[in-house]
Amino acid sequence: MDDYRSIAAKWRLLAHVWSAVSLFVIVGSSPYHFGLPGSVLSLSIWVAIPLTLLFVTWAINLYNFMDGMDGFAGGMAVIGFSTLAWLGRVDEPFMNVCLIVAAANAGFLIHNFPPAKIFMGDTGSTALGFLVAACSLWGSKSGLFPFWVAILVFSPFIVDATATLLRRLLRGERVWEAHRTHYYQRLVLLGWGHRRTVLAEYGLMLACAGSAVVAVHLPPAGQWVLIVGWIVIYSFLMWGVGRLERRHATVSAP
Repeated sequence: MDDYRSIAAKWRLLAHVWSAVSLFVIVGSSPYHFGLPGSVLSLSIWVAIPLTLLFVTWAINLYNFMDGMDGFAGGMAVIGFSTLAWLGRVDEPFMNVCLIVAAANAGFLIHNFPPAKIFMGDTGSTALGFLVAACSLWGSKSGLFPFWVAILVFSPFIVDATATLLRRLLRGERVWEAHRTHYYQRLVLLGWGHRRTVLAEYGLMLACAGSAVVAVHLPPAGQWVLIVGWIVIYSFLMWGVGRLERRHATVSAP
């Protein structure tokens, strides 16, 4: 409906929250244990349910936010869901669902890679965001992989969208309005173009996917090193985009 005729943000958000409530909370799919390297945190119902609602709603919206460049959201889906399928290959139903999502997006990506002939729209991006949340929670609750590993797989989207949202909140901006301040958008505006930017993002996605596959075989100390390493990498990448913008502004100044 929103693709056909614009719907107010509050009504879209209500639909997202209801999807989380009806398809996760009511059927008892909220996770009550959160695995960290070397330990497991037990969550009470009063913590698990709000966190589930927050994660599902945010996943739906962040995927929609990040669908702003040809080939970007489709590529993330192909790489991300293929990785989840490999990590959960011992569970055939889980693996099949992930492979179906990956294959559908691979077919779509043929016509969506820049310059795109077709586009995903809210219909595709919000559904994919929901499936990211669903498969991440499904796999972690079934013991196929720790929840943080699924976060690592999709971290190129999660980090960009979350950092951008927090930055806009701190500036007092209206976060529900369209903007061009995501890191990938800033690279395009710097002159990288869609094709170069999306290929660089594919490289980041593949690196995260490879790290996730390796992570499940590492001892807890190695997993913590991996987590800290990616925090450092993302911090450096965000700093690097800002530095490129400052250099570009200096060069462009009369």
